[in-house]
Amino acid sequence: MRTAVIGAGSWGTAVAWLLGGKGVEVMLWAREPEIAEGINEDHRNPMFLKDVAIAPCVTATSDIERAIHGAEAVVIVTPSHGVRGVAEQMSASLERTVPVVNLAKGVEQGSLMRMTQVLEDVLGHRERLAAISGPNHAEEVSKGVPSATVVAAYSENVGRFLQEMFMTPFFRVYTNPDVIGVELGGASKNVVAVAAGMSDGLGYGDNTKATLMTRGLAEMSRLGTHLGANTLTYMGLAGMGDLIVTCTSRHSRNRALGEWVATGGTVDSYAAETHMVAEGAKSAVALDDLAHSIGMELPITHQVRSILYDGHKPSEAGAVLMGRSAADELHGMGLIEDEG
Repeated sequence: MRTAVIGAGSWGTAVAWLLGGKGVEVMLWAREPEIAEGINEDHRNPMFLKDVAIAPCVTATSDIERAIHGAEAVVIVTPSHGVRGVAEQMSASLERTVPVVNLAKGVEQGSLMRMTQVLEDVLGHRERLAAISGPNHAEEVSKGVPSATVVAAYSENVGRFLQEMFMTPFFRVYTNPDVIGVELGGASKNVVAVAAGMSDGLGYGDNTKATLMTRGLAEMSRLGTHLGANTLTYMGLAGMGDLIVTCTSRHSRNRALGEWVATGGTVDSYAAETHMVAEGAKSAVALDDLAHSIGMELPITHQVRSILYDGHKPSEAGAVLMGRSAADELHGMGLIEDEG
């Protein structure tokens, strides 16, 4: 089969490596022509995951129409703020029956749409859309480290198709019909990971991080269930699993961003230093706005936003969160409607 992978960053490169290792013919789209040239000449990405050898059945191009021509599936692996743009570039020539799966984890600022909603807005035909999310660091997937993920599709047939396409002996793929929960879980866990990184940067301990992760999971599930997600999704790979790895791993951009900011850096200086996108920085704004639009409060998310963009100090945020009114723990777990 022939698959187009749209985006040649770390995760896009890892996906191309994974599919290429199965013998799938992959056309990898890179925004930068020099990346495409490097992959075609050396079978390695010259900028991301430089040590990963990519199979000969993977070729690259900076022409997006060429990338999707004849594709039986399209995998979008750009940052979330780039999803609408690449969808618009594909819209005129992409066949309406071709499955499109998004791997970006975010909510669009302004529209407050999930990524499959953005794709539907541009491409239409919701039944062919899907999302993949889970505890999947590109650095480990590209080395064949045993991992698992979740594919959430509006159509069961599309979900099963993508499950089979991505499944390998070291990359286990589960299906889940809860597209809302899987997408919102992937976006919101990044914000909690930024908070966890701030905790690390301030020198706080394991107790603090465990508290942030647990109450962060409460925020995640409360928002998701209010918008129609299944609470149990947040106990799975796209919820708790992804939250754990993103808050604790040395590979986590979002955790690293939080630590960077807590030790005096900024969002812009982190991006300039690492050439990486930490999705939690944009998601903090979009998710805070989304919560406010439905009359809901997300305390951790709001504090992360305030620190990243409004000049608030991480040390002061801890006092704000710890000083909130006492509440019943279960009220924050999406089991009982409450703002706690």
